[in-house]
Amino acid sequence: MDRQAVHEQWEQDCATFHELVAAATTTDLRRRSDGTRWTNQQLLFHLVFGYQIVRALLVLVRVFGRLPDPVSRGFAATLNAATRPFHVINYLGSCGGGLIGPQRAARWLDHIIASLHRSLDRADDAALRRGMHYPPRWDPFFQPYMTLADLYCYPAQHFAFHQRQLTLSR
Repeated sequence: MDRQAVHEQWEQDCATFHELVAAATTTDLRRRSDGTRWTNQQLLFHLVFGYQIVRALLVLVRVFGRLPDPVSRGFAATLNAATRPFHVINYLGSCGGGLIGPQRAARWLDHIIASLHRSLDRADDAALRRGMHYPPRWDPFFQPYMTLADLYCYPAQHFAFHQRQLTLSR
């Protein structure tokens, strides 16, 4: 894992997010995104949430990565079985989260990325190799097994994918 490249990508995503928010008009924010049921404002929140969820997943991988493999495999299978309710919650969460407004979301992203920078800097190589099983039906970027290093790369993948769905004026 190239830690510096990950740090730089997070900073680029943060700068991009701030640029998107600064340029977005009220009309842009209310417009439907491309390929989702969210408005641009809701999808902007979802971009931030992709970074936020990593903070929770870091805790899980630190716990499950120390347990016997069948434990995380069973946990992932249980989560995969709950894919339909997850997608409903994921959708509604970003609908509601979009109400916080893009400027607040940008400040929240700053805080999240600063926290992730500190976390990555503290992680040793052994921790980065530790992993667990994930529910790949929940997200196209979840692999059946992901290490902590993989998890640190996830939010940028999620961000890039959904950024392309925004229909903001250029």
